[in-house]
This record gives sequence, structure tokens and C-alpha cells, in this order.
Amino acid sequence: MTPRPLFPFSAIVGQDEMKLALLIAAVDQTIGGVLVFGDRGTGKSTAVRALAALLPPMRVIAGCPYACAPEKPAGLCDVCRGGGKRHRAALVPVPVVDLPLGATEDRVVGALDIERALAQGVKAFEPGLLARAHRGFLYIDEVNLLEDHIVDLLLDVAASGENVVEREGLSIRHPARFVLVGSGNPEEGELRPQLLDRFGLSVEVATPTDLPTRVEVVRRRDAFERDPAGFAAAWAPEEAKLRRRIVAARRRLDDTTVPDAVIEQAARLCLSLGTDGLRGELTLVRAARAFAAFEGERVVAAPHLRRVAPPALRHRLRRNVLDETVATTRVERAIAEVFGA
Repeated sequence: MTPRPLFPFSAIVGQDEMKLALLIAAVDQTIGGVLVFGDRGTGKSTAVRALAALLPPMRVIAGCPYACAPEKPAGLCDVCRGGGKRHRAALVPVPVVDLPLGATEDRVVGALDIERALAQGVKAFEPGLLARAHRGFLYIDEVNLLEDHIVDLLLDVAASGENVVEREGLSIRHPARFVLVGSGNPEEGELRPQLLDRFGLSVEVATPTDLPTRVEVVRRRDAFERDPAGFAAAWAPEEAKLRRRIVAARRRLDDTTVPDAVIEQAARLCLSLGTDGLRGELTLVRAARAFAAFEGERVVAAPHLRRVAPPALRHRLRRNVLDETVATTRVERAIAEVFGA
């Protein structure tokens, strides 16, 4: 049976900051993931799945349970590294793996394959969600409601890029690098600061308040529901165009330079906002570089920095009891001070 087409990324109406953040993460997967907070029914899940469908298929070693990349021998798992054999490559879609709130630790990190143990007496590892998400996206809806022990586990794996499983006589270590995308409604609970700081970019989405945008959203969604294949075919040229921009930006990324003056502006911005640590500056510079590459530029300039500053910094601000201004407004105020109005 032919799978039902996904709603095209380029057909999503509005929500420009969310779309830009996801595109930046697609160009540079080391950004640290994207947090999308806002109203229900504003296209958060649709955008994540649509982006993965938009990306070109990735090359993997055929049969590898961890989707190892054949062109990166340094990052191979133990199965692919051993034996000295030549690997056959295959093309597979970029994975989008949902991490449900009630998932057990075994399901997330993997565990002993009970079926094989009972049927064949073999002690084998059954990979978990982290293995399936390697080189793709790990999506957590209502991330602010995630249990603390799963949050700790994700923080460890996100920091090391490796999943280490030591249990039931098993000792497994495999690569686990993924773009973490979390979404949620802030009214249902706050995110732990440790996890919040790990997200490279944080964006806010809201229900559109202008009539033309709401009408266009309904019109496109209705057209898609009535004829998914026809709607996807109509948007295929736009999807192909966007895919080519992402591929070109990835190739351009390493050659895109960041002048010292821009790095200094990034540091001034973070100083002005009083962000803790240096993760703010690092993310800001990386995001600006990815955005510049996406725009077809070879040199990062101040406008690139200004555009990515709100999503890169708004979730890194300390709460100021004397200044209850929302984070976005504080970042915009700092941008005006550093760059001029």
C-alpha cells in the first residue's frame, strides 16, 4: 500500500520563525535541536514531520541497526567496524522517531531481546528509540511533561553522542546523534533548566490572529485532506526547490566564515542579556553561519546574527524579578542596543 503523503513543509502558512529554526537545524545538525512552545493546533508536529520528508534520503550501511554512514568510518558502530569487510550502501529516508511520554527506559535506550533469548538462547541487544533516531530527528511532544529520569538520560546521550547500555549482562555502545525537537504548551508546565539549556534554538508559535492567514490555513489543510496525493504533487516543485537550498547550504557551511567583528557582536549581545556560560554565543554564531549558508552567503554579517538572535537566546535569560518583560522583548531590546535601532 502506498503511504499517505505528508503535508508539504513549504505549504505551511506563517509560523516563519519555527520554519526557519527547523531549516537551520537541518543545515547544521550540531545546533542542538529546536524547542517549539506555543498553542495547540498550530502545526508543530506537522512541521517536524514535513521537514524530515523534505530532506534528501541519507546513505547508510545496509543492514546496520544504527544507520551508520559509510563515508564516516570514525563514527561506525562495533558491528560495522569489525570484520574488515566492504560495506554495501543503501539510501533510506531521514528518520523521525516519536518519544512518547510514557516510554520506559528500556524502550528508549534498548534492552535484552527477550524473544531471541527465550527462543534461541541468544543474548542479543534490541535497539531502542535512540538507535532508531540516529542521524535523524527525535521528536518529543509535550516535552515539558517528560519524566525526570528520561530527561537525565537524554541529557547524557545528547552531550556524548553515544548511547551506553550496561545491563542484564549486556555491554553495548552505539552512536546516537540526532536533532532533538521538543514541543509543548507552557501553560501545562515548565521545562527543567538543564534540558532547556540543551536546546540550541527555542521558538514561540501562536494561533494566527489575522483573518487572511486563518482562511489560507483552512483552505490548504482542507485541500490536503480531500486529495493528499494531488496536493503533494502541486507543491512538489516548491519542495524540490527548498530541498536544493538545504543541500547547497550544507555543502557551503564549512566554507562560510564568521568575521571577528560578528563574533564580538554576538558576545556583546550575550553580555547585555547576562546569559550564563558561553553556550549562547556559540549557538548564536553557529545558527548565524547556517542561516547565512542557507541564504547563499559565504560570510556571516550582522543581519544574519540579528535574525537568529531571538530563537538562540530567549530561553537562556535569567528571570529578573525587577523586569517582568517577556524574553522576546528583552532580546529585541538588547539587539537594538548592540546593533542600533
